Amino acid sequence: MVGIDTSDDASVYKIRDDLALVQTVDYITPVVDDPYTFGEIAATNSISDIYAMGAKPLFALNIVGFPIRKVPVQTLESILQGGAAKAAEANISILGGHSVNDDEPKYGLVVTGVVHPDKVIRNSTAQVGDNLILTKPIGTGIVNTAVKAELASEESMREAIRVMTTLNRAASEAAVNVGVNACTDVTGFGLLGHLHEMTKASGVGAKIDFGKIPVITGVWELIDDWIVPEGVHSNVEFVQEKLEWDSDLPEDAIYLLCDPQTSGGLLISAPKVKTDELMKALTDANVETVALVGEIIEDKENRIYVA
Repeated sequence: MVGIDTSDDASVYKIRDDLALVQTVDYITPVVDDPYTFGEIAATNSISDIYAMGAKPLFALNIVGFPIRKVPVQTLESILQGGAAKAAEANISILGGHSVNDDEPKYGLVVTGVVHPDKVIRNSTAQVGDNLILTKPIGTGIVNTAVKAELASEESMREAIRVMTTLNRAASEAAVNVGVNACTDVTGFGLLGHLHEMTKASGVGAKIDFGKIPVITGVWELIDDWIVPEGVHSNVEFVQEKLEWDSDLPEDAIYLLCDPQTSGGLLISAPKVKTDELMKALTDANVETVALVGEIIEDKENRIYVA
């Protein structure tokens, strides 16, 4: 039902009229120093793709790369314990996995879930007139870069970790219950990159209200100091041809919108008539960030307007 054609978050394979399998794989290198927290973040990030499809995760398999001769095995144990804790929070089991000796630690999950074939939420079905709702603040890539340079504040680090370790389950369940047109999670390609995938796959354009974008504390100060991850530049290049940038906005603001996120929020495309209901459902489900950031527009060139 869903393959690689639309750059969606996970594959979907129909088993019978009332059941489809959803599967994804994702792994990352460390973004924090603490191995347990890294395990939590990596697992949260992996499971998110299942939630983005409106599906329910069932079980997972570990994927591990680890320099076993250079780093104590206790570090690996802590990483796996962190991952297992987040899997338990998502009510799934980790049933096994595979590991290889690697020069740098890497960890993530293959996650399998289920969904009714009629209730799959794709990134390719956004409709003109939809509102765009974002469920987490952005800026984790910038904060993580600052952490490596020992330039991030305690407040920024704590907020970024909270964002990266928060499951998208509640946001996904609210979207499914209300009924939305499209969804994707915001990860490595940044907010604009994943929105671009949505607009291209759906044959539409989008408008973003820059002032409505939720941002992690301290990120603007880090941008002012030119602390941005290398991945920002390739993300800017990815969307540049389809981007219409308001001249009144600061040029370096594009680094925020193209900041590669780890375990970011859901970007939901919801009909206008359901927007209030969705935002209330998200708030009632204790989703910390519920931001109306833009809308889907008619544009055959799939351009994204930021103002």
